[in-house]
Amino acid sequence: MILVIDVGNTHTLLGVFEGKELLANWRISTDRERSADELGMLMLNLFAYGKLNVEEIEAVVVASVVPSLLYSLEHSIKKYLKLEPMIIGPGTKTGINIRCQNPKEVGVDKIVNAVAGYEMYGGPLIIIDMGTATTFCAISAKGEYLGNVICPGIKISTEALYQKAAMLPRIDLVKPDSVIGKNTVASMQSGIFYGYVGKVDYIVKRMKHEMKETNVRVIATGGFSRLIAEESQVITEVNSTLTLNGLRIVYERNKN
Repeated sequence: MILVIDVGNTHTLLGVFEGKELLANWRISTDRERSADELGMLMLNLFAYGKLNVEEIEAVVVASVVPSLLYSLEHSIKKYLKLEPMIIGPGTKTGINIRCQNPKEVGVDKIVNAVAGYEMYGGPLIIIDMGTATTFCAISAKGEYLGNVICPGIKISTEALYQKAAMLPRIDLVKPDSVIGKNTVASMQSGIFYGYVGKVDYIVKRMKHEMKETNVRVIATGGFSRLIAEESQVITEVNSTLTLNGLRIVYERNKN
């Protein structure tokens, strides 16, 4: 078995694979103040809850966009799992040709998603990752990483509206019954939800035009992907474990 860990700004995803089969996966909050011991005990508790034998873990693969947490996480893996983790970064073989001005600027999470997306669906491809930020990544038919779009995530947008407008309340992120709201909460939910759907569909439309490719698949992942996909006219499929599979594939390409 291998353990894969994706450290995001808001949440951290963990998954356990036996070959290509995902045996278990968890989503926990990303806490930059957690110590190595806290992280180690948390992992052991998750394994115990999932009835998995931690001694059967052969390797650990980590992708992180939170550098301040990486030292504690790496130390916890060494101490509690007795393994040297593979930290994905510059020099890691991915099989993806990055066609950006500065490839080192491309987040490791985007590369991992591109690896999984191209392996599982082929190209051309647009991958939308709806997390703290929402990112759109363009992958060519040849498997080239063409570039990306980065915008505030739907939760950030919602919180900004609440914090900056004194008379507006904090709201739940749900799909409202109609676009025209009959009260303040419904009006805000409509603006956030349908506004975000419109943003997603328009950006994808422009990306497809610039990519100049045919039959571009659009795969969504991340915490709010299913909510937006319900109304979007461009999302082909939602894959909530895309990043975890990308980490598994990168490990297989580098394990020797």
